[in-house]
Amino acid sequence: MIKAILLDIDGTLTNDKKEITPRTRQALMKLQDQGIRLALASGRPDQGLFRFAGILEMEKHHGILVCYNGAKVLDCQTGETLFEQTMTREEARAVLRHIKQFEVSPIIARGKYMYTPDVYSGFLNRNGNPINIIEYESRSNGYMLCEKRDLEEFVDFPVEKILTAGEPEYLQAHYEEMMAPFRETLSCMFTSDVYFEFTAKGIDKAQAIDQSFRALGYAPSELMAFGDAPNDLSMLSYAGIGVAMGNADSKVKEAADHTTGSNNEDGIADALGALAGHFPPGTGLL
Repeated sequence: MIKAILLDIDGTLTNDKKEITPRTRQALMKLQDQGIRLALASGRPDQGLFRFAGILEMEKHHGILVCYNGAKVLDCQTGETLFEQTMTREEARAVLRHIKQFEVSPIIARGKYMYTPDVYSGFLNRNGNPINIIEYESRSNGYMLCEKRDLEEFVDFPVEKILTAGEPEYLQAHYEEMMAPFRETLSCMFTSDVYFEFTAKGIDKAQAIDQSFRALGYAPSELMAFGDAPNDLSMLSYAGIGVAMGNADSKVKEAADHTTGSNNEDGIADALGALAGHFPPGTGLL
């Protein structure tokens, strides 16, 4: 029986306006009230998850936040860190030194700030429209921006994640070179077409979920996961039931147990209704 639901955010829990639709929110709130635990699992930093957790009132139900693509896991009711694995200062500095030769914008979140060498360097062309991806990343996650001309010199602390942003075509052409020195020592992956990130070795959503949810008494077979992107693959494969959104990458759909409607069509709510038989007796959305 399913006892917890794991939810990616962008392209999954939220629609293209970055909103949780009323129907999806109602379904998830109803399940929480009936004892089903929710976890938000995202590449976003912890501060970027609190707003969505608040909308779902997860602080009342010991909701779980899987942040930085799995580098940190929090209980959003108590604030307790359930799992954390950072890059060392030396590893982070090596990445920041190496990527100086590439046309990407590195971003690090720490405290109330996102740090980057140049806040005006992040203009990208998305669907024919210019967007400052650095401004978007900071505002959507509730951070202020701070420039540090040399991030390598600035970093004297362990780092959960180094995010690099760039034009999709450029990242596709150069990501192999960007990750080459760290292929055996760090986890390196796309989290969207404009983001390529570095975390500690072995970090992904499934590893973080395994470390934290087993300690909380949940078996993989008791988990249902929703996702849309390649960085959700490990989570969908780990959970007893993996559900791909209708807007998901083709590889994600192939790996999932089920496919539902898109993030703009209340795909989560539809799937929860269709798969209601997998929840404990008496659990329902009506």
